[in-house]
Amino acid sequence: MIKVAIDSGPLTGGHAIRGVGTYTAFLVKYLRKIKGLSVETVDFKKTNLSKYDIVHYPYFHPFFITLPFFKKITTFVTIHDLIPLIYPKQYPSGIKGKLRFIIQKWLIKKVDVIIAVSETSKKDIVRFLNIPQEKIRVIYEGSKKIYSPIPKEAEELKEIAKKYKLPDKFVLYVGDVNYNKNILRLADACKLAKISLVMVGKQVASEDFDKEHPENREFAKFFEKYAEDSEILRLGYVPDEELKAIYNLATLYCQPSLYEGFGLPVLEAFACGTPVLISKTQALVEVAEDAAVTVNPKDTKDIAEKILKLANSSEIRALLSKKGKERVDKFSWDKAAKQTAKLYSGVLGK
Repeated sequence: MIKVAIDSGPLTGGHAIRGVGTYTAFLVKYLRKIKGLSVETVDFKKTNLSKYDIVHYPYFHPFFITLPFFKKITTFVTIHDLIPLIYPKQYPSGIKGKLRFIIQKWLIKKVDVIIAVSETSKKDIVRFLNIPQEKIRVIYEGSKKIYSPIPKEAEELKEIAKKYKLPDKFVLYVGDVNYNKNILRLADACKLAKISLVMVGKQVASEDFDKEHPENREFAKFFEKYAEDSEILRLGYVPDEELKAIYNLATLYCQPSLYEGFGLPVLEAFACGTPVLISKTQALVEVAEDAAVTVNPKDTKDIAEKILKLANSSEIRALLSKKGKERVDKFSWDKAAKQTAKLYSGVLGK
C-alpha cells in the first residue's frame, strides 16, 4: 500500500472554486478509487509527513514559498502554469517576490517529479525554471462528469434562462478576470458583433478590487466601460448543475485568453456540446485541436467576425458540437488519476 499525502491548501478559500481547486479535488477523488493507494488530504504546514511514502504539492507559485526546505520523502509537484513569469509587468513580484523566486527555483530542483498539465506548461517549466525535460511528466486534466448535453426542450433550460434572465442568443465566458483572460477585448468584440455576453465566475461579478494593481488594470477598464451594460451579464459564481444548463443554452463558448496553461472551461463546453471559439494560443490549441474555431486574441475585429460566423451558421455550430463531444472523450479524471498513480509506483519502484 502506497501512502500518499496531498496538500489540502487548494481545497480551501478562493482556490476551491478555481482551476487548482478543481484539479486537487478531482485528482484525489479518482486516486482513492485505485487499489494499492492510500490517499489523504492534509495541511502540509501542520502535519508530520514522515509516515507517508509520497507527498504531492498540487500547486506552485513562483513568488511564494510553496515547497519544503528539507525533503526527506519522495515529492511530487504539479505546475499548472507560470503566467506571472510570462507577464512580469502585469504580475510584479517586488523585491521579496524576486528573492522567493530564487529560493523556489532552488527548491524545485530537489523535487522528484514535476507534473505539467499540458505540453505548453512543460515547455515553460523548462524555460523559466531550468528543469530537465525528463523530470517533467505531462498529465492532462479532465472534465467533470456532470457536464453533458441537455435536450433543447428540457424544462430545466427554461427555468435557468428565466432565473438568470438570459437572452435567446449569447456568447458565454467562464473564468477569472486576470490580465491573460483578455475579457475586455471579448466584450468589445461582442459589442461589435451585436450579441450579448454572459460571464460566469466569482471574480467577474466583483466590484471591490484594487483598480490600480497592474494585474487588475484591464478588468478595471472593462468595469468602467461595461459594468452597467445590460447586454453584458456578469452572473458571478454559478453552481455546476446550473452552469451545465447555461453552457447548453449558449450560442457559443469563447475562451479569448492571451495565454493558458490548460483551459478547463473548454472541456466543459465540449462536454455540453457547445460550439467553442478559442484563441490561437498554444495550450488551448493543444487541448481543442480541430474541435474549435481559432481567433487572434489581440484582434478585436477577428474575434467579432468569428463570433458572427458561428452565431449565424447552424451547420458550423453542429459540426463543432460533434467534434467537441468526440474530443472531450480524450480527457478524464479517471485517466489522469491512473497516470498519476503509475508515476507514484514507478518512482517508488513498486
